[in-house]
Amino acid sequence: MNALVFGAGKSGAAAAALLGRDKRGRSRAGQSVVRILDGDDAYPGGVWDLAVTSPGVPLTHPWQVAARAAGVPVISELELGARHFAGKMLAVTGSKGKSSVVKLVADGLNAAGVTAVACGNYGTPLCEVALMEPQPAWAVVEVSSFQMETTHSENFRPVAAAILNLQEDHLDRHGSVEAYHALKRKMLEGAARAVAAARAWDDCLAGSYFDNDVLRPNGEVAAALLDAAGLPRDAIARAFANFVPLAHRMQKVAEIKGISYIDDSKATSLAALAAGVRMAQGGRAEPSVRLIAGGLAKGDSPNSVIPYLRSGVKKVYLIGRCADQLFDAWRETVPCEICGTLDRAVERSRRDARAGEVVLLSPGAASFDQFNSYGARGDAFASFVRAEGRGGEAETTKRG
Repeated sequence: MNALVFGAGKSGAAAAALLGRDKRGRSRAGQSVVRILDGDDAYPGGVWDLAVTSPGVPLTHPWQVAARAAGVPVISELELGARHFAGKMLAVTGSKGKSSVVKLVADGLNAAGVTAVACGNYGTPLCEVALMEPQPAWAVVEVSSFQMETTHSENFRPVAAAILNLQEDHLDRHGSVEAYHALKRKMLEGAARAVAAARAWDDCLAGSYFDNDVLRPNGEVAAALLDAAGLPRDAIARAFANFVPLAHRMQKVAEIKGISYIDDSKATSLAALAAGVRMAQGGRAEPSVRLIAGGLAKGDSPNSVIPYLRSGVKKVYLIGRCADQLFDAWRETVPCEICGTLDRAVERSRRDARAGEVVLLSPGAASFDQFNSYGARGDAFASFVRAEGRGGEAETTKRG
């Protein structure tokens, strides 16, 4: 088979490696041609049997347009991996919380002695899992709307699948909320069973990371997926009790002079920002959150979060490319200050905050205007917080 791979990142590299192997895992060098396109590469001439696209390459990209015009089938790296994975799959999609659910389910299966890998949009491409020797019994797959653009449901057939939530996100790519939600729902078409949140799992969630009004529905879905994989209830409860949250998701990085500093840099949509504010506010009667927000907007409406700002936020410190847009949308609801950069926002929020309040980095936007990832943005926040804390302690010592 002669195949093209669109994109040379992790997904593209894994797809190319899988395409270069035969069914017994041996190299097929000389029997087929696999060509990776990246950057400014032009679509090549010749006869191609298949094109595999990375999620970062949209339907409108010239490579995809040229392939379809030439009659070359275009599939996702996710679909290629599913075609070659012999184990069973569980699949999760949604606007917020996918990675935490995927991690919990994979961790729970492994702790019960069942081999499982968290993969897909989570970080490890499914093609890479298909290349493992031996393959795990289960792949717990985080699925994005980008991947579903070129995934055919008949070739992606999980044992159980779930949509956690549907909010506004990625409108800059998909054009409308309706198109975005349709891609999410498409994932269920090939699933043998669709699972949903249900309060039947309250005892398993009790005291865990998911035991709150914001995350409980996601936890209930995770429990249902573990149940679909055959785990007994006591093993499901242990999975929640032992769960270690991922970094940059409502992660407390410091408490300085009674002020809590929380890194929620993974909140790259305004819906995720709203959830972060709700969790940080924690049911207090008066607003207690000093919110650092902004970055590279993804097309969702700033007005959608105004009720959460009104009930939970004392002041917003705006950074990044969309700072002016958010300022114009929110200034009538809550005090806003354009800080521009994250270090300036941390400095200003520290000076304003009082004991008992929360300084929350929940940007509601992508990081790529100022950072190379949400993780880098969260790490920078933690670094600035600790530096500000050391400076404040030095001031106090001098004045004393």
